[in-house]
Amino acid sequence: MSAVKIFAGNGSKELATKIANSYGKPLGNSTSKKFSDGELSFSYNETVRGCDVFIIQSTGPSDNLIELLLMIDAAKRASAKSVTCVVPYYGYARQDRKDKPRVSIAAKLMANVLQAAGADRLMTCDLHADQIQGFFDIPVDHLVAASIFVPYIKKLNLDNLIFAAPDVGSTKRVREFAKFFEAEMVVCDKHRKRANEVASMQVIGDVEGKNVILVDDIIDTAGTLTKAANLLKEKGAISVRAFCTHPILSGKAYENVDSSELEELVVTDSIKINEGQSSKIKVASMAELFAKAIRKIHDHESISSLFIQ
Repeated sequence: MSAVKIFAGNGSKELATKIANSYGKPLGNSTSKKFSDGELSFSYNETVRGCDVFIIQSTGPSDNLIELLLMIDAAKRASAKSVTCVVPYYGYARQDRKDKPRVSIAAKLMANVLQAAGADRLMTCDLHADQIQGFFDIPVDHLVAASIFVPYIKKLNLDNLIFAAPDVGSTKRVREFAKFFEAEMVVCDKHRKRANEVASMQVIGDVEGKNVILVDDIIDTAGTLTKAANLLKEKGAISVRAFCTHPILSGKAYENVDSSELEELVVTDSIKINEGQSSKIKVASMAELFAKAIRKIHDHESISSLFIQ
């Protein structure tokens, strides 16, 4: 069987190091440089000929995406047997359809670009919409952070547990959590006037005397999530916690979290954050989950055991 080699882009160095350690191999040696005008260049400092190459890089900022494309291209040109993109956070996933005239479908464009560069497979976690998998003509391994969050929630040992969707788009994800814990769920229905700004919100369901857990895939400015948490507390919830996979945390996100009714916000390390900026934010690592998935993919085994059943 061909050798596994794991490489990291600059956007996911820390997570990639943890994944490699969990897998039992050191990170591959590579060099990424930037010209004075900002142009990126990339090279592998060891042979990848005939190897199964796994490239770990979240694609949030544009430089991360360009670097990932260069890494794919370099591996293909160096005769790698296969190239798997391990993308903990798949950027531009929120633009997955035409919701108004004359806009791009960026999630599909990103899929086209990754495939054009030569990716043979994509491994990611908690896409903004499940149907994005269909944008690819290569195999997609879509992992879920529930396998990380569920054990954490169990340890909390909360009575009168209820799950809440911070918006209608999160209901499917939240329903799966509620089903696993045999609990009820509520929905916070929001209305936006413009992006990143919630005009109004109402709770559909009863949270009186309940310990509420909000679940979402992305937390950006934290406006929606904290507004939902405050509203749930107003409606009689005993406590409100939030579990979000991808912590973009832009703008006034940290300030919004700290000043909200949230007891804690649990996120993953799919995106590097400054943990010291808020005492309410806890980080659960994806490293073991991705390491197990890489091993199973390389060994041609099913990854279904990695999901919470």
